[in-house]
Amino acid sequence: MAGNPLNSNRPLRVIIIGAGVSGLLMGYKLQRNFDDLDFTIYEKNPDVGGTWYENRYPGCACDNPSHTYVWSFDPNPTWSSTYASSSEIFEYFKRFQFRSNLGEKTKISHQVVGAKWDDHAAKWEVEIKDSVKNVLMRDSCDVLVNAGGILNAWKWPTIPGLHDFQGKLVHSASWDQSLDLTGKHVGLIGNGSSGIQILPAILPQVSKCTTFIREPSWVAVAGFAGFEPRRFEKAEKETFARDPGALLKFRRWLEHNMNKVFPLFIANSPAQEQSRELFETSMQGVLKDPVLEDQLIPKWAVGCRRLTPGVGYLQSLKHEKTTVVYGEISRILPRGCAMEDGSEHPVDVLVCATGFDTTFKPRFPLIGPHGRQLADDWKDEPRSYLGVAAPGFPNYYMFLGPNSPIGNGPVLIGIEAQADYICKHITRIQQQGIKSIEVTKEAVDDFIDFKDIYMKDTVWKQDCRSWYKGNTADGKIVALWPGSTIHYVEAMQNVRYEDFKVRYFGNRFNYLGNGMTKTEMMPDADLARYIRTEDDAPIIGSKFVYAKATPEETSNDVSFETLTSSPSAKL
Repeated sequence: MAGNPLNSNRPLRVIIIGAGVSGLLMGYKLQRNFDDLDFTIYEKNPDVGGTWYENRYPGCACDNPSHTYVWSFDPNPTWSSTYASSSEIFEYFKRFQFRSNLGEKTKISHQVVGAKWDDHAAKWEVEIKDSVKNVLMRDSCDVLVNAGGILNAWKWPTIPGLHDFQGKLVHSASWDQSLDLTGKHVGLIGNGSSGIQILPAILPQVSKCTTFIREPSWVAVAGFAGFEPRRFEKAEKETFARDPGALLKFRRWLEHNMNKVFPLFIANSPAQEQSRELFETSMQGVLKDPVLEDQLIPKWAVGCRRLTPGVGYLQSLKHEKTTVVYGEISRILPRGCAMEDGSEHPVDVLVCATGFDTTFKPRFPLIGPHGRQLADDWKDEPRSYLGVAAPGFPNYYMFLGPNSPIGNGPVLIGIEAQADYICKHITRIQQQGIKSIEVTKEAVDDFIDFKDIYMKDTVWKQDCRSWYKGNTADGKIVALWPGSTIHYVEAMQNVRYEDFKVRYFGNRFNYLGNGMTKTEMMPDADLARYIRTEDDAPIIGSKFVYAKATPEETSNDVSFETLTSSPSAKL
């Protein structure tokens, strides 16, 4: 009989855009899970690492405990401290690239500048700029995965006169490593995550720092065992390296307690009310200044915008070198900043810790069937399916797309869930004669409707300006998942193929082939592997089975009182 056996592979090619955290993981997953599949990772920077390669400003560090900022399967016993620096995190992912043999699959200094779907060939035609040779090249693939990230397209603030400034102008995400701040009067714009890390780090070098703050922000100032900002002792690191079980126990304890935080994001919940009281009391205890307290302590709920661990930040605001200027900057002058109240503040160096373009639009023309561009579809609102797919764009997947779990709990396990979900799609494309898979508009509309209703009862909906809402105070929540991180991971375990339009090369059942399986074609295969002495098969129905926490985890559960007043509360 003609045909291949069941579960045969057709050769497949995948292009991954970006060699940051998500892109490297996708490459690892493809190598681990597939035969007869070729892929290339195109990275615009001179090295891998994404945001951890680009962000090297003073004080830059992870705001999650470092032992939770690793892949679930790839611990790092040598972290130096609770909150690792950006350079240390970069080295972790660089080692991951090396150990996973992804170097030859990664083309650095190659920026994807365009992609267009060829429906006849069922392929993406991709245009790439080789930045070293300054030439354009072309590639094609059956599946296109955008792992370009959401926090690496930095932007200048839209303040009139910004580029008229005659001193040194620098953005936190494009830091000039040769910049010497010794004895300089520095102006710092912004009190988000970057600004809060920068101020304490530069204060010892500068002569003065004028920090411009236009909005309040919740700042976690306390800590507790396991989450407090500290350096790990040599003996601790040796124990972690020598005893993987001890490290696993510590990592599970951290992750367990980070996942317990989610209820504080529910408006008016006991956890939220307790968190607000604790944050307010702790900030007042450090500031001890009615004016600063009124300016810096928010009226909106804890977690409405991204929570911030402020190690030394509030203390730095009260330092004799620091001047706090509250309000809107009306214009940048050649030698400083002019405020809306008419006051002027001269500075030598102006640091803009003003964030990123978080519109979720691709940073290149992504053209689907019939000439549609995703940027046009998303000009008013980015609308994705579970953060990984978009209607009208077949065989196209993304990491950390709109409404992903980026502020709902631990981050990397959500990225792992997305990678596994994409791999399930690729498996079907490869083995079932599928020409294209495309999520339907109806499925996305229903998901967005559900999400919008759910968000009404969360603190994220309150009146605070946040990039979760497209840098607005009252817009729709486009960045976050409607639930916890654990909720997302479980929701992504099974693919709802009824939400997708699937097209085939010929008869949809051609994949059944010659009536035999790949296993049967192997001369030494076990053809009775399903015979066993007990039923150890996984539950496939609705019977509820869950993994219980270990006694060590539950006996050391962190209460909301301690957890929400610690630096780890910024998820």
